[in-house]
Amino acid sequence: MSVYLSLSDKVALISGGSRGIGAATVRLFTAAGARVAFSYRSARAQAEALAKECGATVCRAIPSDLNNPKAAHSLIAETVKHFGRLDILVANHGVWPPEDVAIDRMSNERWRSTMSVNLDGVFGLVKHGVAQMKAQMKSQATMRTADRRERPSSHGHIVLISSTSGQRGEAFHSEYSATKGAIISMTKSLASELAPAGIYVNCVAPGWVDTDMSAATLQDPRTGDVIRRTIPLGRVGTPAQIAAPVLFLCTEHAGFITGEVFNVNGGAVLAG
Repeated sequence: MSVYLSLSDKVALISGGSRGIGAATVRLFTAAGARVAFSYRSARAQAEALAKECGATVCRAIPSDLNNPKAAHSLIAETVKHFGRLDILVANHGVWPPEDVAIDRMSNERWRSTMSVNLDGVFGLVKHGVAQMKAQMKSQATMRTADRRERPSSHGHIVLISSTSGQRGEAFHSEYSATKGAIISMTKSLASELAPAGIYVNCVAPGWVDTDMSAATLQDPRTGDVIRRTIPLGRVGTPAQIAAPVLFLCTEHAGFITGEVFNVNGGAVLAG
C-alpha cells in the first residue's frame, strides 16, 4: 500500500516564504499538490524566482511587511482574491536580531520592532485567516444541506512556527524568546477554541537551522562550535527538515493532532 502526503485541492498561505524554512515549505507544499501564496518583505528577486520555479499557476509571491494586523488582513485578502479560498495558514515569518543585548540595555525600539513582526503580524494572520475559514465552513454547510454531502474531516489547518528559544529561553535575546513563548501559548489556546469549528492548530518549534538569518552566528568558529555542542545530534537542521513536519501536520494523516508543539531541533531541548 502506498502512502501519500497530499495537499491536493488545498490553498495555503505561507508567510515569510522567499527564503529559508519558508521557501522549503513553499516547495514542499506545491510538490504535494497545493496552490500556494507566500509573502516576502524585501527579497523580491528570490521570491519571484521561487514562484517561477514552483509554477506560476500554483504559486504566487505577495509583498507584505507583516508588522501589524492590517498588513496581515491585506495578505489574506490577496490570497483569497487570487486562489478563491484559504485552507492552510503557516505563520513562518519572523525576525531574530543577531546582536546580543542585555535587558537593561535593550532599546524600546528593538523590543517593539520584534514584537510587532513576531506577534502582531501573526495575530493578524490568524484572526483574518480564521474568519475566512469560518466563512468557507458556512458556505460548505449550505452546499451540504442542498446536496447532502458528507461533512469534511477538517475546515482548516494552522501551523505557527515557534522556536526552542520559546521553551527554554535565550540569554540576551529576551524579546525574541518572549515572542516565541507566546506563539506556543497561542497555539494551545487556539487549538481548544477552534477544535469545534474543525480548524486544527499546531506549532513547529525548530532549533538552530542553516538559514540566512542564522548564517553569521553559525559560521562564526566560536559561536558555531558552542551551538553544535548543545545539540545531541551534533549538527544544525536544514530548512527542508523543518518543512516536512509542517507538511505532515496539514495532511489527513495528522487528523487527530491539535494543540501540539512539534519539536524539530536534533534533541536540543533535552540538553537544557
